[in-house]
Amino acid sequence: MLAWESIQKVVDYIEDNLAANHSPKELAKIAALSPFYFQRLFTRLVKRPVNEYIKLRRLARASIALEDKNKRILDVALEYGFSSHEHFTKAFRRAYGITPEDYRTNLVRLNQVIKPDLLLSYTLVDEDVPLIADGIVLEISRKVIDAPELFIGLSEQVFINQQTPYGEKTGIDVPGQLWDRFHNQKEKIRQLDPCGYECAVSCFNDNDDDTFTYFASASALPGAEAVDEYVTWELPAANYIVCAIEAESFKDLTTLALGKSLDYLFNTWLPKHNLTSQPFSVEKYLATGSDLCKMEIWVLPEPVN
Repeated sequence: MLAWESIQKVVDYIEDNLAANHSPKELAKIAALSPFYFQRLFTRLVKRPVNEYIKLRRLARASIALEDKNKRILDVALEYGFSSHEHFTKAFRRAYGITPEDYRTNLVRLNQVIKPDLLLSYTLVDEDVPLIADGIVLEISRKVIDAPELFIGLSEQVFINQQTPYGEKTGIDVPGQLWDRFHNQKEKIRQLDPCGYECAVSCFNDNDDDTFTYFASASALPGAEAVDEYVTWELPAANYIVCAIEAESFKDLTTLALGKSLDYLFNTWLPKHNLTSQPFSVEKYLATGSDLCKMEIWVLPEPVN
């Protein structure tokens, strides 16, 4: 068994037994490793220590359970391995900056630590060959835009280290909040193309404050100009690398599938093809219905110097 397969076996076990108490020694036996090497390998592959990972996965699952207001907060806490309401509240506030009570009152979007699929770090697919991994389908291809595409929407600066999957911290999902604002105002934007689609753009400029610009938008009519608080952004005509993603639900598409696909594209596929990209990525939301949820990540590739 390869090293990553041993750790994936533990990750799967943890997910199926989140409420249980897991000692490193017990988990090391599942991985068939010594406790010392298990903890080092887990941290290296999962990007955080095992105890921290377990706590954050418990919180992620608990936050979903909190959406059911028929459940007491204490019952949710105990269901996901927290010893008391106080312990749960302290951990929840430390991770997200708000209490479980505040979250239940105002269901904001949260940055969550997702269950990793380590297969994606060690599998290199050819172009135009679908890859199925943990309930998602992704496929990488090359596409050409002959004429620039114009979008109009809202933008905001986001701290890189506070936005998963780019950063490592949990908290309020700022881009998610921006999308909520955009959807609340979308019908008022007359410059939108009724036959277009929604699009997100992340621009990683050399900002001194360690932020990136996030843009929530939709296709604009030709010649559209920004008014009021809205801004425009143009996708240049060029040759692109495109990662197409399909998932079973829109929520899975914008959380699990998007996070895993971004990680695969930027940390596995591009580097192994000796490529990097210009400092922006584009997410095109092509289908978000109950029968099909599909999006594409577009990047402009550059050879590694």
